Amino acid sequence: MSGILEGKRVLITGVLMESSIAFHAAKLAQEQGAEIILTAFPRPTLTERIAKKLPKPTKVIELDVTNDEHLGRLADVVGEELGGLDGVVHSIGFAPQDALGGNFLNTPFESVATAMHVSAYSLKSLTMACLPLMQNGGSVVGLTFDAQYAWPQYDWMGPAKAALEATSRYMARDLGKQNIRCNLVSAGPIGSMAAKSIPGFGELASVWDTRAPLEWDLKDPEPAGRGIVALLSDWFPKTTGEIVHVDGGLHAIGA
Repeated sequence: MSGILEGKRVLITGVLMESSIAFHAAKLAQEQGAEIILTAFPRPTLTERIAKKLPKPTKVIELDVTNDEHLGRLADVVGEELGGLDGVVHSIGFAPQDALGGNFLNTPFESVATAMHVSAYSLKSLTMACLPLMQNGGSVVGLTFDAQYAWPQYDWMGPAKAALEATSRYMARDLGKQNIRCNLVSAGPIGSMAAKSIPGFGELASVWDTRAPLEWDLKDPEPAGRGIVALLSDWFPKTTGEIVHVDGGLHAIGA
């Protein structure tokens, strides 16, 4: 029996550690039949080391999503490797330390601008860089952390994720005519490298211990990876502009 991504070609960003959601999305994508290519920044060698733990060898290319030169050559590099693309996974987020950890009211605009550029605008710029390779349509899947709420310690990453969510909806509107779907997975907290960069992450994550209807495991990124792979597949052919929650159901619970 073939996998649900059989014959698909997928670019995946954000594989930093074996504990990252992107790593599990990459692993599952390969297991489900996809050819993948990984991007990394600022340390491609780190991703190359982690990539060796995937079921099949895969190429890693350097990509700074804020660098126009990197974006400009992306289609050529990926095209040489895979010929085209059927899917893109955006697992990129960053905010300077002074934009996190309870400093919301004192964060300078320069830090806010960096968070917005890397975490939200890059969904558009990455997708447009890949667009020449998606001649037959495809699926773009990003990762968010529910931006409906103000979370402890999350500060300017909250507005950045809200911007990411809005960006995905507008991309769904404008790319639908090219049969490109744009969706997000809103994952619960995972003990990844990104999480460890958030001061007071434990306080934020503890909310899941008492409010999530389904037991949530900070050490298990696979459910979110499965959500990404499902949205990359043809099993959601008419779903776009959507946010699929893989958070143990916490988003549905008031208190």
